[in-house]
Amino acid sequence: MTSAKHWTIDHIGIAVENLDQAISFYEKKLGAKLCLRETIEASGVDLAFIDTGESKVELLAPTSSESKLAKFLASRGPGIHHICYEVQDIRAELVRLQSEGCELIDSVPRPGAAHSEIAFVTPASFMGVLTELVQHPKRS
Repeated sequence: MTSAKHWTIDHIGIAVENLDQAISFYEKKLGAKLCLRETIEASGVDLAFIDTGESKVELLAPTSSESKLAKFLASRGPGIHHICYEVQDIRAELVRLQSEGCELIDSVPRPGAAHSEIAFVTPASFMGVLTELVQHPKRS
């Protein structure tokens, strides 16, 4: 199995109320560019990735007042939502984490942005931080 020491930070997720305003803000403040904008209907989010070089900032806005993200914003306001680590074998990592006592939100990966597979681990299992794993599609 893959060891956690091979995880790399893929992105930091930031919950926002207005995606267009957030994109403009981050492009101006970081001098970075939008590299992907997508809606994930199943999760009820509009998202945008801002390329910062070695990693990205993911801006997340709810598409519905009933989405988990809308509830997060209502209770906590805009700000850091999660940290995401890229892994080589997401299924193996989920098995390993569960065997080590981590509580998984997703025991099976689900579709993510740009044809990736993602899964979340509860904040209680990662020192209070909502943690996402991502496996990007293999490039040929």
